[in-house]
Amino acid sequence: MKNLILIRHAKSSWDTPQKDIDRPLSRRGIGDAHLTSHAVDQFLPKTFIVWSSPAKRAKETAIIYAQNLSIPLETILYKEDLYTFDEKSLEKIIKNCENKYDSLILFGHNEAITNFVNKFGDCYIDNVPTSGFVSLKFEEEDWKNIQKGKIIKTIFPSQLKS
Repeated sequence: MKNLILIRHAKSSWDTPQKDIDRPLSRRGIGDAHLTSHAVDQFLPKTFIVWSSPAKRAKETAIIYAQNLSIPLETILYKEDLYTFDEKSLEKIIKNCENKYDSLILFGHNEAITNFVNKFGDCYIDNVPTSGFVSLKFEEEDWKNIQKGKIIKTIFPSQLKS
């Protein structure tokens, strides 16, 4: 069985002109990342590997989660190919995860995350929002063979603010 947690980076700032990969989190994004990271602890597997896009906003989101969940920062792997907005590229990356890891937490980008969740999950999600958390479970024992999985839990900032 494989467990995949997809976390869309928190809301980024457009305050200053810079390359997309260098955009930091906005104040709202920082708050939402703290809010969702405090709500997910009971939904994390006991052991896992953490991957993140190298984009500044994804890195900052991963760091907030790591600090709030006591995940050692040095265990986060920043993978260049996770700076993608394409679900086929995201699928390829996930399917190349080593099988010695049964659980993967991944910080990435939309459209890739929403489209991946809708292809591999068992229910439709219109949009995984910034700071959105989606946990999927797959019956397969090999990452390369993952098919339709089951969405175990979603946590979105709007759910926590109401």
